Amino acid sequence: MATLVLNAAELLTMAGPDGPRSGPDKDRLGLVRDGAVLIDQGRVLAAGSKDVVMANPAAKGAKMLSAEGKVLMPGFVDAHTHPVFAAPRLADFEARIAGQGYAEIAQRGGGILSTVNGVRGAKEADLAAGLRARAFDFAACGTTTIEAKSGYGLDLDNELKMLRAMRTVSSRGPVEIVATFLGAHAVPPEYKGRKSEFVARVCADMIPRVGEQKLASFVDVFCEKGWFDLGDLELVAEAGAKAGLGLKVHAEQLSRSGSIAPSLARGAATVDHLDCVEEADLPALAASKTVACLVPGSNYFLGKPYPPARRLLDAGAAVALATDFNPGTCPCWDMRMILSIACTQMKMSPAEALVAATINGAHAAGLGATHGSLEPGKTADLVCFDAEDHRELAYWFGAPKTRWTMKRGELVYKAS
Repeated sequence: MATLVLNAAELLTMAGPDGPRSGPDKDRLGLVRDGAVLIDQGRVLAAGSKDVVMANPAAKGAKMLSAEGKVLMPGFVDAHTHPVFAAPRLADFEARIAGQGYAEIAQRGGGILSTVNGVRGAKEADLAAGLRARAFDFAACGTTTIEAKSGYGLDLDNELKMLRAMRTVSSRGPVEIVATFLGAHAVPPEYKGRKSEFVARVCADMIPRVGEQKLASFVDVFCEKGWFDLGDLELVAEAGAKAGLGLKVHAEQLSRSGSIAPSLARGAATVDHLDCVEEADLPALAASKTVACLVPGSNYFLGKPYPPARRLLDAGAAVALATDFNPGTCPCWDMRMILSIACTQMKMSPAEALVAATINGAHAAGLGATHGSLEPGKTADLVCFDAEDHRELAYWFGAPKTRWTMKRGELVYKAS
């Protein structure tokens, strides 16, 4: 039976041209007042004005669901997360407050490698259980799809373990998970001082196995001074392409690496972070199909300057917003908090932030053709917020204010 969602004060369809939204389309919400959405078999049949949607023959006899005069929109697509881990990094949190930096924390055994130890000691079932619990937290905040990275195993067995946990949780819901293999996240202790050997192992052994088992859609690399360089980026990208995997790059986060040009040359789906992007990078990025995926929640948590969203948008680049949810540098799964940061600290407009968190997030996750907007044939991922004006979603912060969340036409969260 079809479902008819009525009585939306504002329906944000995000309808528009194919491809990531930029330039004049960067803030087009496809806003319809008193809007409705018709859903059947997990897909959108129609979305728009109530009269037009109700004229669809499938609306007759459909089950009714009221948006109760609130904002109705596509579920958030969070296109950069690290959600598979065993425990939070509370010691790192205290050390950072005391003034220690990212590299200093890593040198004393904290940072990524402390999470690696936890993942290596955890059973796959326990990692999946933890991830599923977090998936419900995402859904409660209006997120229906996440891109999730491995990178806390750093050997073949543990990286595959993480990716299998993602597949298990994605198959059961409540959110959909697009997996990314981030083997080049850090050099593990057993390869200390032998980075080239580790990269060779990532490319020759790990990436082919991930591709053969269809456990991921992308490869990623932490291209950063002291971690992995441009040569490593080329090797990982080449191995990923041979395995049929797309490319994402942790780019220009802590220092200037020059990673944007080779990422664009390799057709990367996204370049992420971009705290240290330079003016010279902007024309090529704007002319490409690569999405600039910004994760300002990590800047907030680390007390660092924010990426230059305004300059990126004004240059014509397509911008996505994501949480960077992870146990060390951004323990936040609420995309509405990211909207608030984007507007107040990076001077994005509420409309630009919402486009970045939905349809551009979908393109960043490789799902732009099927997710991120409410258009006929697309996946019926909807969220209803306790707001009457879309600008409230970035204005009020500190609580998600989600009324209900729908994944593939089925309610996966409803506020009590």
